[in-house]
Amino acid sequence: MTSTSQSLLGQYKSLLPYLAPYRRRYLWGLIFLIIVDAAQIAIPQFIKQAIDLISSGAFAWKQIIFLCLWMTALMALISLGRFLWRYFIHGSSRRIETALRNRLFGHLQTLAWDFYQKNKIGDLMARSTNDLDAVRMAIGMGLVALVDFVVMTTAILIIIFVQDARSALFSVIPLPLVTVLILLFGKSVGKKFRIYQESYSKMSDTAQETFAGVRVIKSFVKEWWFIKKFAADNDEYRTASMALVRLFGLFFPLVTFLSQFTVLLMLVTGGVRVINGLMSPGSLVAMFRYLQMLIWPLMGAGFTVNMIQRGAVSLGRVNEILNTIPSIRDTETAGNAPPVSPTVVPSAVIEIRGLCFSYGETAALENINLTIKRGEWLGIMGRTGSGKSTLIKILTRMLDPCAGEVLVYGSDIRSRPLDDLRRLFAVSPQDSYLFSDSIQNNIAYGIDSPDAALLRTAAHNAALERDIAGFAEGNETLIGERGLTLSGGQKQRVAIARSLVMNSEFLIWDDSLSAVDAETERKILDALLSERKGKTTIIISHRVSTLRYADKVLVLDRGKQTEYGSPAELANGGGFYSRMAMLQQLDTGAS
Repeated sequence: MTSTSQSLLGQYKSLLPYLAPYRRRYLWGLIFLIIVDAAQIAIPQFIKQAIDLISSGAFAWKQIIFLCLWMTALMALISLGRFLWRYFIHGSSRRIETALRNRLFGHLQTLAWDFYQKNKIGDLMARSTNDLDAVRMAIGMGLVALVDFVVMTTAILIIIFVQDARSALFSVIPLPLVTVLILLFGKSVGKKFRIYQESYSKMSDTAQETFAGVRVIKSFVKEWWFIKKFAADNDEYRTASMALVRLFGLFFPLVTFLSQFTVLLMLVTGGVRVINGLMSPGSLVAMFRYLQMLIWPLMGAGFTVNMIQRGAVSLGRVNEILNTIPSIRDTETAGNAPPVSPTVVPSAVIEIRGLCFSYGETAALENINLTIKRGEWLGIMGRTGSGKSTLIKILTRMLDPCAGEVLVYGSDIRSRPLDDLRRLFAVSPQDSYLFSDSIQNNIAYGIDSPDAALLRTAAHNAALERDIAGFAEGNETLIGERGLTLSGGQKQRVAIARSLVMNSEFLIWDDSLSAVDAETERKILDALLSERKGKTTIIISHRVSTLRYADKVLVLDRGKQTEYGSPAELANGGGFYSRMAMLQQLDTGAS
């Protein structure tokens, strides 16, 4: 066996934990499968007896009826056995597929932001669907075809050689060629199937990206470009599919031809022996029947190689994800931090010391030092790409710093379990992502047991009440995928309401008021002042009108901390904040 084959088959070791709970079900399935094979192999013997009786001319009808009853009973046993082995084997393979899919989906939830930057959604979807289907086929129908090949081929060859070795020897001459074909087929199918799956992933990704960005595509009249791109991917997928089809189209007819050629050889050699009285007519018919039955096991060998190779390739693609260790995960010290107590809270609830972060070789944050007190409002301002959102991602451990430390309630954020840390924060991100659900469910997304009064308060504080009243179905209005039916300002305010309803220790708005007009912004911030007394709030904004509510403002420039102080101090400091205040004041005056 080649190293490639060994590595492919080695993938199945990862399935052992999934197979273990179903070993008894598989065992029962294999028992019933072997019973079915044995019953099928027995039927030609009854046919042989019946034909020999009839050809002798000396028989009683009750003998023929008795043989027919036996064959009827065997056929009933075959039907029942087929149902049972399918129930146990296919049922178990479906359950294992479900467990694998659940584990894969759960593991994808643990992977950090950087993983999704490197892997496309269409490819992940293909691995979660097509690849898992191939794995199920390998541990279901692939196993059945393998057992049929071993049991039936062995039993049939033994029987025909016992009945008439000379005829059997001539008849099985083509079988070594079938073995060679199976080996060649198995060597080719794995590589071709990987190309097939990868081309399907690429096509899926193009479709997903097109549908997600359909508004931008239509705005720029780029439908033709995406149609052309999808057509190219579709052609690539067709080419990969046809490579597999040509392989199957060559293999299976050749196997069928060689299998049927054995029947022709049996007709010649066995016919001569019957004429010479060296073989009974019933034995010849039985051997014809056995050789016909031999076609499926030989075909099954091809199916087995095909499905095992496909399954191994697909399982390898799935294992690539399952074996990916999350870059952001609970550390060995997670859980060592003392629990947050509402009665014992240090004055500095967040401390940032010498914080640095880089995207590859590009520095995003350099030597950030910051202290945020309980109940304090911190504003953050800076040019695009200055590191504002990166700082927020580090606070919630979406990213880990390259150097420095971040303390929350006096403990390093890495000493807290991720779930516990992130529950302290309610974040309204720069990208106001909404789910294809009702407005009410989107607002209540962050809490397990939504209270109607709480949801109404959050909607009121986010200045959403008038918008909700304008919808025909009110709170129950479906907003479409990614909030497709809402305006930019409405999406931002739904995201704001979603963060407010959580009532977390720390509230972070990452430029969440950029699409909101000045009057609505004032209403939201006034409501926030009264609702968030004694709790810490961080607001990122380019608007001085927003940051004037802050106790302190941090200004970042190219990842460096250039200004820090109260809005009044910075307004008179002559720096970036001061210039922005003057420009925005001029803009307001001009308007």
